[in-house]
Amino acid sequence: MYFQNASTPLASGLKKTLAATMLTAVASVAPMHTAAAEEWPSQPITIVVPFPAGGMTDVLARRLAQHMHDKLGQTVVVENRAGASGQIGTAVVARAKPDGYTLLVSATHHSINPAVRSNLPYDTRKDFTNLALMATTPNVLVVNNEVPATNLKEFSEYVKQQPNGVLYGSSSIAGATHLSGELLKLETGLPIANVPYKGATPAMTDLFGGQIPALFHDVTTMTPHIKDGRVKAIGVTSAERSPALPDVPTIAEQGVPNYLAITWIGFYGPAGLPQDIAEKLNTLARESMHTPDALEAFKANGTEPGDLNLKEYDQFVNSELDKWQDVVARAGVKVE
Repeated sequence: MYFQNASTPLASGLKKTLAATMLTAVASVAPMHTAAAEEWPSQPITIVVPFPAGGMTDVLARRLAQHMHDKLGQTVVVENRAGASGQIGTAVVARAKPDGYTLLVSATHHSINPAVRSNLPYDTRKDFTNLALMATTPNVLVVNNEVPATNLKEFSEYVKQQPNGVLYGSSSIAGATHLSGELLKLETGLPIANVPYKGATPAMTDLFGGQIPALFHDVTTMTPHIKDGRVKAIGVTSAERSPALPDVPTIAEQGVPNYLAITWIGFYGPAGLPQDIAEKLNTLARESMHTPDALEAFKANGTEPGDLNLKEYDQFVNSELDKWQDVVARAGVKVE
């Protein structure tokens, strides 16, 4: 009761002191979120790649990690957490604290998995902060040198001559390379069946060794092997020819006009990542894909660097989620 008497000098002084203390406390709390972002990063950063080392996703993640290290002066580690068509590594990031220290670089699987799997351990639309489009590239249908075909017409004739059709490999089940084949089957009626691998490296090993006759994979990874004659390119999956393989026609121009399927690589963080950290990561990712070395490599391999801001990339990811829902429904692909 004593301290409520404003006419008492002591009470008046205490009220002023309490008021000043409360204002100081409020002022100190308000900038904490921004200050934390300004101090980022103060510890090593992990970029999770949910696929084995050696593929396009892994290569671009390591390019990004090196650029982040150079710009931030902090250790950036790429951790390959392969399995379940990208689900295992992706789930790690979905559950991570949204502080900018656990991030994800993933391929088109990120937008396809929700269309083909009903029991994902995360919600693709709600559990991530969409950070940046890193790169896009066509896929390419290739065959080993034992297959007597150099174009889609010859490949189609070869497939139809086989009693049980032909197997084609892909780097995972229900990924962009798998669906490239399913879309070709849908549009042409060719009796081809998918053999899904756990990553690009084992798929290419079996292709080179003759265990599978054909493979759909991204142009970036396959271009060196096409140029050195280890495999033959049948057609690229984009709307236009790839600058890396200007002599290889698109599948669309070889008589399948509605055919289009590309691979893209994206950058993500957990949901709730502070806006200023997200902006920094978007800038770093775009910078890493536009360095002179990156642009030279992309030109040689037929890859286009991404350059979308946060809002544009968020819209892109959601449009891809919608698109693959439609494609998967048409193709009748489902993985449980």
